[in-house]
Amino acid sequence: MAAAAAAALVTYLLVAATAASAADTLLSQGKTATASSSESAAFPAANAVDGNGGTRWSSAFSDPQWLQVDLGASATITSVVLDWESAYAKSFTVQASATGSSWTTLYSTTTGAGGRQTLTVNGTGRYVRLNTTVRATQWGVSLTEFQVFGTGGGGGGTTPTIPPGAVRVAEFLADCPFTHRLPDDPIVFPNLPGASHMHSFFGSTVTNASTTVDQLLNANSNCNPSIDKSSYWIPTLYRDNVPVEPVTGIFYYLGEGVSDALIAQTQPLPLGLRIVAGNAKATGPEDNTIARWSCLAAGEVNPSHDFVNCPTGAMLESYLDFPHCWDGRNLDSADHKSHMAYPVGNACPASHPVVVPKLRQVMRYPITGDPSKLRLASGPGYTMHGDFFNAWPVDEMARRVNDCIRIIVKCGADGRP
Repeated sequence: MAAAAAAALVTYLLVAATAASAADTLLSQGKTATASSSESAAFPAANAVDGNGGTRWSSAFSDPQWLQVDLGASATITSVVLDWESAYAKSFTVQASATGSSWTTLYSTTTGAGGRQTLTVNGTGRYVRLNTTVRATQWGVSLTEFQVFGTGGGGGGTTPTIPPGAVRVAEFLADCPFTHRLPDDPIVFPNLPGASHMHSFFGSTVTNASTTVDQLLNANSNCNPSIDKSSYWIPTLYRDNVPVEPVTGIFYYLGEGVSDALIAQTQPLPLGLRIVAGNAKATGPEDNTIARWSCLAAGEVNPSHDFVNCPTGAMLESYLDFPHCWDGRNLDSADHKSHMAYPVGNACPASHPVVVPKLRQVMRYPITGDPSKLRLASGPGYTMHGDFFNAWPVDEMARRVNDCIRIIVKCGADGRP
């Protein structure tokens, strides 16, 4: 009986989807989904676009909420199917956007009745969002499926096969040498050239105080892979007041710090996201700083928040981990940190429900010996910090997250195992 019921449910979903779409295509299935919240890790946004009527997304028990799907490329949108669980919304809108920031309303109601709703719409966009403002129950809102039909779209959401012999570490990377120095910071001091302490830049060759994401996308990068158009920068290191640059800047994108189940739900870093890590204003080694210094090829030297004394034959290293829980809404915030958070207890906090890859910045300097001769442009070693302005092409970032992070496979600079 259970098997027959399950088969009937699958048949119903397939028939209903065909009826809803006519000659159009189901664009949303398996694509990247994000949400304002999830009731728990068992009910993530991804469940609403997995094609499985036995799973669901469920929000926190409050208004308002939203659920969004990235179709991978611009699409003509002709219909949207909302397959509500018993916890539905009476008042909601469906919107589309080309960029994920400016939205056009395709449908609006204050008399939603739940069940399975097929909405005929007419619009274009890459992103489609359901915004709910009034719940019908004391619970949150919950969808077994959120289906977008139309023509166009792009990207892939299929689960790749883990190749034989793959190293089971969720990782891809970019190796980006030093490009230039400027007293500029387009995140903290946008459009104010010279307002910052001296920074050393990596990746994009054009970054200055006025840099925009479009400029990064259209400029050259010295990263391997060169398709990474992002900009990375740190305070310049001085020895005896002479600037010393790292021999390389390696930027690892990792799936760690959360449970394997959440790693499987990792979402791509959104285009234009800006993140700052570390504390440029730290007054001591324990003052809210996560930066650490160590010595390459000298494991006997204990890591420290401040500079360390590296023996001959070693190199001075700096490690910095960026936060990787995103609020799902903002590409930046007033303090340049509040839109991001670090995981707690192997999960992202409810305020920042979207897991994205963790950026780990590793700098290696051709320096050994007395650390008293060293300083950063921002001050002592414990003021080490990093800035990241994401300009990975969306499809490339999505592919690497899908092929390397979610399935926990170590990939090289080309995004391949």
